[in-house]
Amino acid sequence: MKDGWTYGILDDAVYKDSSNLSLTKIKGDDGEYPVFGAKGFVQNVSFYQQESEYLGIIKDGAGIGRVSKHPPKSSILATMQYIIPKEGYDIQFINYFLNYIDFEKYRTGSTIPHIYYKDYKYEVFPLIDIHEQKCIVSKLDACFDAIDKAKANVEKNLQNAKELFQSKLNEIFSQKGDGWVEKKLGEIAEIIYGYTAKAKHEQATYKYLRITDIQNNNVNWDSVPYCDLDEIEFNKYCLKFGDIVFARTGATTGKSFIIKNPPKAVFASYLIRVQINNKELNPDFLYLFFQSSYYWYLINKGITGSAQGGFNASKLKELSISFPESSEMQSNYIKEMEELKSQTQSLESKYQQELVALDELKKSILQKAFEGEL
Repeated sequence: MKDGWTYGILDDAVYKDSSNLSLTKIKGDDGEYPVFGAKGFVQNVSFYQQESEYLGIIKDGAGIGRVSKHPPKSSILATMQYIIPKEGYDIQFINYFLNYIDFEKYRTGSTIPHIYYKDYKYEVFPLIDIHEQKCIVSKLDACFDAIDKAKANVEKNLQNAKELFQSKLNEIFSQKGDGWVEKKLGEIAEIIYGYTAKAKHEQATYKYLRITDIQNNNVNWDSVPYCDLDEIEFNKYCLKFGDIVFARTGATTGKSFIIKNPPKAVFASYLIRVQINNKELNPDFLYLFFQSSYYWYLINKGITGSAQGGFNASKLKELSISFPESSEMQSNYIKEMEELKSQTQSLESKYQQELVALDELKKSILQKAFEGEL
């Protein structure tokens, strides 16, 4: 703490007020006064709850502790809390202070998290002159503006790294020249639905791969559950090296995963297995196709069902894929894309680390500001 500063608690500097508004209550209302929620503007209504500018903080659900500043003559939904500066306290100074608080230590509730003002109102707060508050705010504004610009540049570089792989992939599959053939997937692969069973977490002979077990293009086989089936069924549904499984329904429709060195495992009914039945097409080349923009265009065009989209085995069999007849050329493309993916993943990791470092820098600057060391 800084010598010469007087300290109190947050409650000395702000009022809290509650909202009773829900989406149901304001449905059908219209007017000139905005209502805000956790994700921003919701709608205009014919009334307002706050006459002056104020801060809103999420107190229930996802994003607890996130702070936003709102204009006069507006309102927020009941999942948020009004925080209103008392006389002599700058609203942006309060805003920065709330961003400095670690709200995780006040988190309660497992299913729906909450934070309560009665708990965090005791945070130690510097009771300093408003002119000094504004001076600190000015310095923080300049620092955070520079950091935000740096973050924007890093995020742009991150997006460019992601697009580099996709751009090269699209370039490959836009070719249909000499030495390339086009065939329907059903002509060169066996395509079947998965096995219907109840997943078991007690150890058994066979693993039971589900859509939810495929995360970030990876499967942790140790966490995959088991199922019971006889040898005939296992032979029909077993997963082999080079098989590609495909999510056929729900939010992940079209997501695919190529099997490499599996344990004794079968795949669940919400997956479709694509198993190349000849040597014309390298499974790794087909898997590249399943990551291309053109493939996703075809999938999105063919999704059916209004509530929960889906893409069935019949449509998958009708998908046309172009590929080089030469297995050597396929292998060259596979190698080229594996090298490019490794490079782009390395870049993505680097840029993600830079974003984390910039966020940590913000926290460090806020700490110095409210300890009088800025």
